[in-house]
Amino acid sequence: MTTESAQSELLADISTRAAQAGRRWQSDLRVDNVRPLTGGTSSLTFVADITGGAGAESVVLKVAPPGLEPVRNRDVIRQGRVMQALQGVPGVAAPAVYFDDAGAPPFVAMQMVPGECVEPLLAEGRSTDEGTRAQTRARYLDAARMLAHLHSAVPADIGLADEPVVGLGAEIDRWTRAFETVPEDLRGDYEGCAKALCATMPAPAPPVVNHGDYRLGNTLCDGDRVTAIIDWEIWSVGDPRIDLTWLAYFTDEAGHPAAASDEPCGTPTIAEVTETYEGTLGRRVDDIEWFHALTRYKEAAATALLIKRARKRGGLSASFQKMEPALPGLLTEALTLVGY
Repeated sequence: MTTESAQSELLADISTRAAQAGRRWQSDLRVDNVRPLTGGTSSLTFVADITGGAGAESVVLKVAPPGLEPVRNRDVIRQGRVMQALQGVPGVAAPAVYFDDAGAPPFVAMQMVPGECVEPLLAEGRSTDEGTRAQTRARYLDAARMLAHLHSAVPADIGLADEPVVGLGAEIDRWTRAFETVPEDLRGDYEGCAKALCATMPAPAPPVVNHGDYRLGNTLCDGDRVTAIIDWEIWSVGDPRIDLTWLAYFTDEAGHPAAASDEPCGTPTIAEVTETYEGTLGRRVDDIEWFHALTRYKEAAATALLIKRARKRGGLSASFQKMEPALPGLLTEALTLVGY
């Protein structure tokens, strides 16, 4: 079967199953005009038009990759679960899930939220005018406030009591396992860094819902505001500081190796991000430097995995070409942050 015919077959299958699942959700619902949107490496994305008693709108269909077990970042039903659990949480915006289908491949149908998805720090050809920088700053601080609201929700109170808590040791182990799968030239001194992180590990904070890749590039924004948090592929229940320092790493100040330009894009400082988060949360965040170190370990491991896959496909993007020689330096930064 050719790639084109396989895609046509998938589209026909999703169209039929979406119509059936839609009627199970609302008996008078019509699902029409299913067509591809965009997709990442862990799922496929379609758009469909729905009509029924509540009117007409477009929905997003997120589909797990056919032929692969829908686990971990491919578990779209689990992603739908957290988005639905967050409906009604004050200060948090996530797309509502309308219906789903756990067949092969599984999919979820969710609200299409208006807004643009841009990671200012990584955007090639970005505008650096004063108005754009001001908007970036406003969006960033709004994202910090929304993260605090997300972390204010108690998992058990929103129906996620059965989710396992991912401890800090397990978080380090996850990225250590990633390093073990990549070529030697992408590893650096990951073993020494992992040992240093384990030796200096702080006391855990009460567990919260973590997005896992929380940054502006995984939100939708309209004007100065965040309209939705999207891309929940690696969400978990764990220490909130993991999300906070990941967000802070995509500031001008952090010196991200993959930044598209040396010109600042207008983000607030790391201190401003932290203070905005703390002010919304209503309490101080402790031991933040250790989590900045963990962020660099995580970034090095995750990027090494992506570079490994890109090499197999036959080429590296401009972003990966910048990141490839920078990976050992990220581990050095992490060691410095924990006093090694």
